[in-house]
Amino acid sequence: MDNKLNILFLCTGNSCRSQMAEGWARHLKSDLINAYSAGIEIHGLNLNAVKVMAEAGVDISGHKSRHIDEFKDVAIDFVVTVCGHAHETCPYFPGNCKVTHVGFDDPPKMAKELADKGASEEEQFYCYRKVRDEIKAYVETLPESLK
Repeated sequence: MDNKLNILFLCTGNSCRSQMAEGWARHLKSDLINAYSAGIEIHGLNLNAVKVMAEAGVDISGHKSRHIDEFKDVAIDFVVTVCGHAHETCPYFPGNCKVTHVGFDDPPKMAKELADKGASEEEQFYCYRKVRDEIKAYVETLPESLK
């Protein structure tokens, strides 16, 4: 029997932050965690997130954006909302599922704001790398920080 915790990382569109969190959890904690990610909407996989995760040695290129409804038959132990909108609209999960919020900045939004100010593509990628590294630091605390 699998004694791993089932952790679902939830974001609005399951395109960037939740995908990075799932990637890090699978990469760093697969002995303790079954990691999943989903969105309350489906926005598609953010290619910039794929790129910065690959820079860190984590391949999420095979991931796809999934809707939270795809996990209705999975016994989720913890839902970690990684954006404010997902936290505010998080649906009810049956059983003993616990929901916690650990918000991270939105890299696409931050990069767009920089682009509108004339920032280079490299400067825009800094937003993705910063959030990637913050998510990694959080995932490294799992599952202990959930208890």
